[in-house]
Amino acid sequence: MSFKDKVVLVTGASSGIGAATAILFAKEGADVVLVGRNETKLKKVTQDCATFGKHPLVIKADVSDDDDNRRIINDTIAKFNKLDVLVNNAGISRMGPILGGQITEQYDEIMKTNVRSVVRLTSLAAPYLIKTKGNIVNVSSVAGRAIFDQSAAYCTSKAALTHFSRASALELARHGVRVNVVSPGPVYTDILINAGIPMTFDDVNIKTALNRISNPEEIGDIILFLASDKAKGITGSDYVSDNGYLTSK
Repeated sequence: MSFKDKVVLVTGASSGIGAATAILFAKEGADVVLVGRNETKLKKVTQDCATFGKHPLVIKADVSDDDDNRRIINDTIAKFNKLDVLVNNAGISRMGPILGGQITEQYDEIMKTNVRSVVRLTSLAAPYLIKTKGNIVNVSSVAGRAIFDQSAAYCTSKAALTHFSRASALELARHGVRVNVVSPGPVYTDILINAGIPMTFDDVNIKTALNRISNPEEIGDIILFLASDKAKGITGSDYVSDNGYLTSK
């Protein structure tokens, strides 16, 4: 899959699925825009992308901030004068019981990053994607279908993200813009550590039908497929890659 001369914007690109996806796009010839908050990690991803001859545009930004979202799109267009693919990957998780007294604060924080930022960036990017007949890939989670204990706000955010994506797909289809979702199961990323949970998925001992946990590159491969012309007839779809996790739910 060649993305030569394509401009691809990836949020949450400093690590995990976002970093792997950005590197894969660079490998396929894309001009990549890296968006994230951790400058040290962004520098590493930049170096990895550059090994394929592509020096990405790096934008340090917080997608939960409206002004930052506008700057992300404006800087991308100022640099490349177009946008072909938007990958909304940035997301956070928090855990805590409904009876713990913090659920409202958790909900507000999570929804601002996991849902509101996607709504905002979709709105800002859509006029440019219409011009290029581009597409959007949103990274959701099996948490949008299954329920994790003490993760009510996170699960709700992923269900909302998937539903918004389908609504976006319907509305933007008339303009030739496709919108799809990838819903990973457990993936080796920093999401637990970033949520303040000092353990890995191996420690949590999550069971999947295939008895394995995915690497970020596996999800990146699906994102590239959905963003490519090979998926030109696919929109409003939710691609699950969970090693069979949901089969037992």
